[in-house]
Amino acid sequence: MALYAIGDPHLSFGTNKPMDIFGPAWKDHPDKLRQGFLENVRPEDTVLLCGDLSWGMNLSQCEADFRFLNDLPGKTKLLLKGNHDYWWTTASKMERFFQEKGLDTFRLLHNNCWLYGETALCGTRGWFYELEQAGHDEKMLRRECIRLETSLKAAGDREKLVFLHYPPVYQGYRCEPILSLLRQYGVRRCWYAHLHGASCRLAIEGTVGETEFSLISADHLNFAPKKILD
Repeated sequence: MALYAIGDPHLSFGTNKPMDIFGPAWKDHPDKLRQGFLENVRPEDTVLLCGDLSWGMNLSQCEADFRFLNDLPGKTKLLLKGNHDYWWTTASKMERFFQEKGLDTFRLLHNNCWLYGETALCGTRGWFYELEQAGHDEKMLRRECIRLETSLKAAGDREKLVFLHYPPVYQGYRCEPILSLLRQYGVRRCWYAHLHGASCRLAIEGTVGETEFSLISADHLNFAPKKILD
């Protein structure tokens, strides 16, 4: 059994949102994603999907995308909200939808944590400077910090691995409230997504303070999930 993570599948089987307009790396990217799973992930493994899963605007529009992800290898797939996951609704509605549609590999990482052996998997969407530029206020940042701290507290004294959609560090940018929580709860490793194409060159990968950061956007990983733990 192993733990993998990848972000930004950006699927659109139920909507008209071709990703190859964002560059040649995205041409036929569902096929690349399927191959990346088949070559790496086994049926018994767990996979963190770190946001921007589907371009659908509601759960019904996302059904084909969810079915594609559900049928990929991996016994459990933990879903994290991304900035383009407009379909995201209450946990009870999402869980009921997954159950009714037979999408049985999905679990939500939202205001909670999941245990992988004795290791706690924690996370939330996070915050990025783009939100400020779009006119969002600090209320949203505070809400994300509350969600992250709720997840970290749920982990107790266990080792904590954190997964975010937004990068908490970037060239010329630091989200200090998020970084402060990582320090406070002794988080040694953190993975994030969201960045694509040329933006990946400005990603911070490596140790900042006491935490090691890694980018796991799908195109950055050539659409193959990254192994986190055995």
